[in-house]
Amino acid sequence: KIKMLGYVMVGTNNLEKAIIFYDEVLKVLNLERNYKDDVCAGYTEKNGDGTIEFYVTKPVNMKEATNGNGTQVSFITSSRDIVDKFHEIGLKAGGKSEGAGGERPEGSGVYYSYIRDLDNNKICAFTNS
Repeated sequence: KIKMLGYVMVGTNNLEKAIIFYDEVLKVLNLERNYKDDVCAGYTEKNGDGTIEFYVTKPVNMKEATNGNGTQVSFITSSRDIVDKFHEIGLKAGGKSEGAGGERPEGSGVYYSYIRDLDNNKICAFTNS
């Protein structure tokens, strides 16, 4: 069986601050940090098999991390409540809102929220339920 995604990485210019941010924000999505070195931190599903699904990393080329215009990381969740909690925790952890929870487009049944992390990466949580 082939999976479409192996893992996702976003860049950071301050790994320690990014870890504090993502430790809080990803907790609501049932992800926890299980790896850290001088360059990156990895997050896996809590009580899962330990496979890292998300990394925050300093760029390997030693240049400044930048966010990609139009680039977005999206996490699927099981409820609108989790989508709203993700947004709330993201803002409390220092992120910026790119759109609070809501159906997009209206009437579609798909519920999204968007935040920008401390390095301006766009992160989304959504649910089809």
